Parts: sequence; structure tokens; C-alpha cells
Amino acid sequence: MEQHTPTLLIINGKGAGDDLVRAAVKKLRNEGEILHVRVTWEYGDATRYVNEASAMQAGTVIAGGGDGTINEVAAALAQLPAKNRPVLGILPLGTANDFAMACNIPLVAEQALSLAIKGRAVPIDLAKVNDQRYFINMATGGFGTRITTETPEKLKAALGGVSYFIHGLLRMDTLKADNCEIRGPDFRWAGDALVIGIGNGKQAGGGQQLCPDALINDGLLQLRLLIADELLPALIASLFNGEENKNVVSAALPWVEIDAPHEMTFNLDGEPLKGTHFRIEVLPGVIECRLPPNCQLLG
Repeated sequence: MEQHTPTLLIINGKGAGDDLVRAAVKKLRNEGEILHVRVTWEYGDATRYVNEASAMQAGTVIAGGGDGTINEVAAALAQLPAKNRPVLGILPLGTANDFAMACNIPLVAEQALSLAIKGRAVPIDLAKVNDQRYFINMATGGFGTRITTETPEKLKAALGGVSYFIHGLLRMDTLKADNCEIRGPDFRWAGDALVIGIGNGKQAGGGQQLCPDALINDGLLQLRLLIADELLPALIASLFNGEENKNVVSAALPWVEIDAPHEMTFNLDGEPLKGTHFRIEVLPGVIECRLPPNCQLLG
């Protein structure tokens, strides 16, 4: 009889009562998989469970939730010694599921869990911010941050990922540029930025491809800036749709440093980080993740 390596599913408390998830877990257990489940209540729970998974020599840790849950699990995995580090699996249960959708991970619970346990494990990059925080998908500043942090919960529940873009359009009159300087290898820009996107993944804000050329296994971050004197919806649309525009600045860099004369807020996979100085660097191939063959984020 085949011996299965234990798997630990860390599920966000909001999705713990999902009947389809429960049925999928039961089916996999009936097939012989050793699948333990832990439910998060507050920030820090996922990190503790990842450490538990390492101690039990689990082969895979599955992040069940949205981008924020994936972020916390991936960050905890990156901090483990490589020899004790389980592979990351993903069960999309959030509102936008930007990272999972860009990876073409199935949204059906049974299919996603099967992939998370049995799929091919590939090394992927993470980004580290100020030597203490991480993101797996994207860091956004300016308008991008306001879209994802200010969208009302009721709107997200009713409309899903598209709610971020709709709310953003409704708040266009409140757009304010961030004055900052951005540096990287052979790159320097200074001025007023309306939108700052630093992508390991391609999309944020419910499916908007802010960094369409980003890959999670190339050792680079894609930087995209929207700079403009006129606050027109067409400018925002050109950024999200990947259209050529003289007000869009792009670069692919292994690290960037951002300095501002005032406090800025960056959204790291849904979690805000405030400050006047940010150093963001890529950690190439630091963890492994089980991904489908048609994953659009692999080069």
C-alpha cells in the first residue's frame, strides 16, 4: 500500500464552513491522503501552523483563502530552513484570488485540492520588503493601494473581484499622486506617481493586469508606474490593459528602492505597510509551489 506524506491545509476562518471544501477533504482522505486541517482566526495563526507542518514533516502546506492567506503562508515557508520546508499548495477561497487566477489554479475546491497535493512542484520567487515583510503577488502604491484597501466588504461580497475596479472608478476624483524617487540597477526615476505596481505576479485589484509581463520564476520584479498631469479614466485603463502610453514607465529589476518625503502606503498582497523608505528585492526560487502545466506566471 502506498505511503502518503502528510499534508496540512490552513484555511481562512471565513471559508471553514464551505460544504464543497469539506466534501473535497473527505474524498481525498477516503483515497488515502493524510490531510490535516487547521483554521485561522487572526494574523499569526498561519505562521504557527506552518511551523507545525514542518515539525510533522508534512510534504505540502495548502493555503486555503485569498491573496492575504497565501501571502502569510508563503512568507512563513520562506523563513523555514530549506530541508524542513514543505511545498506550497493553493486553494482559492478569497474575493479576488488574483494570484491563484493568474496561475490558472482551478476555482473548484476538489480540483484545486487535488492539484495542491498531487501537482508538480516548481521553484518560485518571493519578494522581500525592508528585510521583514514579503509578498508573493504584488505590491501596489497610490491608486492601486486605495482600490484594494478601501473597497467596501459588501461590494466585494456582491460583485467579487470586479468590485475593486468599480470602486476605483467611483473614487477617481480623490486620486492623489505620491512624490517619490525610485532606484534600481541602471534605473532611476523621480516625480509624482499616481499608480505604482511592483509585480512578482501579473494582476491585482480583482483581475486588473497591472504588471502583465511579470513571471514568478525569472528572478525579477516588474515595476510599472503611471505618471500624468491629467487624471483621466483613460490613463488608468491604459495601465490596467497593458496599452502603450507615454505616461506609463516600466522596468524589470531584481530590486528597487523607494524614498518619499512623506509617508506612503504600499499594499503587500492586501496587507498595508506604511513608511518613507522601502527596499524591495526578489528572492529567486526560495519556495516551491504546486502549479498546473498551463500556469501563466511561469517562464
